[in-house]
Amino acid sequence: MIHSLLRGIDRLVALPSASAHCDIPCKIYDPAAAQIAALSVIRFMDLINELGQKESLSLADQALLARLVQQKEDHAEKAKHEIRIIWGDYIKQPQRDKYPDIDTLVHSIMLAGSACKQGIERDKGEKLLTLINEFAAAFWDTKGVTTFTATCPYPPSENVVYPKLD
Repeated sequence: MIHSLLRGIDRLVALPSASAHCDIPCKIYDPAAAQIAALSVIRFMDLINELGQKESLSLADQALLARLVQQKEDHAEKAKHEIRIIWGDYIKQPQRDKYPDIDTLVHSIMLAGSACKQGIERDKGEKLLTLINEFAAAFWDTKGVTTFTATCPYPPSENVVYPKLD
């Protein structure tokens, strides 16, 4: 009964729905999602370029190409989104004091993510990952967590900055 009443009130008032990562804030931030998204962008670029080496594309290849392009663009946007969340919700004056160029770095990540959406050049994906790794290293440092760099264990086998958890 209460549910029906609230649903009726909702129809009358028509409040807009809201969505957010965590505007409480929850204090749970991790650049890993952005790093995985950037790795995915590189992998999709590799797969797109492999298709481009074929003399002609079958209908199935064309469908695959369309999906790969869409996923590449979605993951580039996801990388940008994840960095924006950390930048907007976590980065405050103490982090800016320690990393005075953090805003410039975030802006560079936004530009690199957009470049990945606009093209299929692998070096653009590599640049996005490099910038996000730089952000990740700074992020973990602001939390007093040391990092290490290792090659991810899956394609595209690129270097990733990881937190060293004891």
